[in-house]
Amino acid sequence: MKKRVFGTLDGRSVEEVTLESADAAVSLLSFGTVVRDWRVDVGGRARPMVLGFGSIEDYVGHSHSHGVIAGRIANRTRNSTFDLDGKTYVLPANFGRHHLHGGPVGLQRRIWDMDTDGSKESVIMRYFSPDGEEGYPGNVEFTVTWRLEGPVLICEMQGMPDRPTPINLAQHNYYNLAGEGDIRDHVLWVDATEYTPTDAELIPTGKIEPVEGTHRDFREPVAIRDADPDKKGLDGNLVLRPGRDVTKPAAIATCPRTGIMLSVFTGEPGLQTYDSKPTNVKVPGHDGVMYGPFSGLCLEAQHFPDSIHNPDWPSIIRSPEAPYFQQLKVEIKPE
Repeated sequence: MKKRVFGTLDGRSVEEVTLESADAAVSLLSFGTVVRDWRVDVGGRARPMVLGFGSIEDYVGHSHSHGVIAGRIANRTRNSTFDLDGKTYVLPANFGRHHLHGGPVGLQRRIWDMDTDGSKESVIMRYFSPDGEEGYPGNVEFTVTWRLEGPVLICEMQGMPDRPTPINLAQHNYYNLAGEGDIRDHVLWVDATEYTPTDAELIPTGKIEPVEGTHRDFREPVAIRDADPDKKGLDGNLVLRPGRDVTKPAAIATCPRTGIMLSVFTGEPGLQTYDSKPTNVKVPGHDGVMYGPFSGLCLEAQHFPDSIHNPDWPSIIRSPEAPYFQQLKVEIKPE
């Protein structure tokens, strides 16, 4: 386990720690609990499996949630408001008139306290979110614990509120299993037969519909370019099959250029799939690569977007009696 100061932000040090195994090296930042880099040996070369940057300035100025833990509510909240226990809460609008990924600062642009446990090869990050931060009710103690076990990165997200409040976190890596180029040749399978359709502003309509006949149909492994030949772009929530075995992958992506396979394990009900179609980052990322359209694939385990306005969907309200917890496992290895 290696640790260093990555940079300085608002007079505070941003720390980086690197977890290493025989199969991978994963670097984490105390800024936003970002997964900055994930290296796997491919043909004698350590290639980056996630998109990331070399300075804190680039993260502040150019990141689009690259590698963060997004929240308090990940994804979109319609009209930036919600009602809870008879009171209306107003959140900052940062996606048109809507609220995205917890707001313009959210959890992803905070500096978290970082501790390491060498005996368990783990990293523990903590952040106290006070009542009223980004408009949300209640104090919440957030803890994110990371472990690297061989080729598997384990992320455990916890949120302990002092009163009922909505919490829906999502880990937001952009994966590219070739380390460069676009990801439309990646072959994707997702254990989902349905999705939550959205309106023109990408806000869920409240319906759940079959993926069959859409460009979101990954019930059988298919290259993204073949599933979406017209380049409509992927940016939507797939409903993971209810009752599935959560010890088995919810999604698998493979890259034909490298033979690398990624598997996502989660107990969450949804998986946001995003192919970064609109991406156009102005600064280079890992190994000098420029991140343009379709440069990364996001597979964000989560509760459904805008669940707060759809009471028939799995609830995102958490309380002292029912705190928040999500365990995410991602395995990257040769196919």
